[in-house]
Amino acid sequence: MHQRPHVLILSGLDPSGGAGIQADIQAVTALGCHPLPVISCLTVQDTCNVHGAEAIDPALVRQQLECLAKDVPIHAVKTGALGSAAIVDVLVDFMRDRTGIPLVVDPVIKAAGGGDLADDELIQAMTARLFQLADVITPNGIELAQLGEDDDTEAAARRLLEAGCPAVLATGGHGTGPQIINRLFRAGTDTKEWHIDRLGGEYHGSGCTLAAGIAAGRAKGLSLEDAIERSQYLVARAIDQALTVGKGQPVPDRSVAMVSS
Repeated sequence: MHQRPHVLILSGLDPSGGAGIQADIQAVTALGCHPLPVISCLTVQDTCNVHGAEAIDPALVRQQLECLAKDVPIHAVKTGALGSAAIVDVLVDFMRDRTGIPLVVDPVIKAAGGGDLADDELIQAMTARLFQLADVITPNGIELAQLGEDDDTEAAARRLLEAGCPAVLATGGHGTGPQIINRLFRAGTDTKEWHIDRLGGEYHGSGCTLAAGIAAGRAKGLSLEDAIERSQYLVARAIDQALTVGKGQPVPDRSVAMVSS
């Protein structure tokens, strides 16, 4: 028997199988880690949009986290849609005692189709209490503008850094142009950019995949920059072989993106 690094995932359930905790599980597995999935919210969702969401009881989430932590070594944590401010508080309490574990926060606010996945109270809880504990947050352009209260990418990212967030990876998958530009902002360090050829339009679950892949890399001991690069390779391969699942966005095929562990 052997052991793989473990990634604790706290995210929402997407019944279409394209995004959310399913995407996280597949990405973490593809990069040679073992997923520990804890569902934060249930959604009414298809490949076109989110039509409704309901948070899990935060007491149950707390019990699951504590139960896992007593039994299983946790090497990284990844979050997606968190469901409620109360669940954010549960996670903050959990992470405060585990500051050595890398935390990758994908601050999911809206689905690509425009459906809401976070209310104002949840957004405030993330920005005020969770982001400062993160290794990195991975907002897309729409999320970054809302969280950083500025349509300018750099200005919004710098505002979040000034508020205590250690690193912001501004992802460009929801933008336009022939290339996707992902930009890593950190205080006191030059901005790091990655340029990736854009393959068509948008894909259901690509942001989840990227963030989960970063968490897997960090669980395996990679630096943040190396983890980002490895995860981008995973996303590119998965998008290149994207699946037609429903009437909306194609779904990245993370099963073809297996890489050596």
